[in-house]
Amino acid sequence: MVVHTSAGAAELSDDEVDRIFRALADATRRDILRRTLAGEATVSELAAAYDMSFAAVQKHVAVLEGAGLVTKHPKGRERQVRGNPEAIRRAQVLLGRYEQIWRGRIERLDALLAEDID
Repeated sequence: MVVHTSAGAAELSDDEVDRIFRALADATRRDILRRTLAGEATVSELAAAYDMSFAAVQKHVAVLEGAGLVTKHPKGRERQVRGNPEAIRRAQVLLGRYEQIWRGRIERLDALLAEDID
């Protein structure tokens, strides 16, 4: 489910956030995402880069796809994997909101400390 803010910008639902950050919690999946954002790759090409089975790489790609971080499409007999920069942007917006909350707290603390000095 996508929740829309009053400004019309799409926000990630809690389930989407959970899927994205679970997917990014694994170093191999982060590397696959990095590779597929740099350029399309087949699952076979991705599997050749890791010391694990083809099936294990397929599972990692499936987790990334389930989180919306990559897409797969057929190209001949192979499946091409492409990173989804829009999903990264949406996660970045979410993290930016958390940063704004944190910075707001710091600014309020600075203001309180400045009052005590005066």
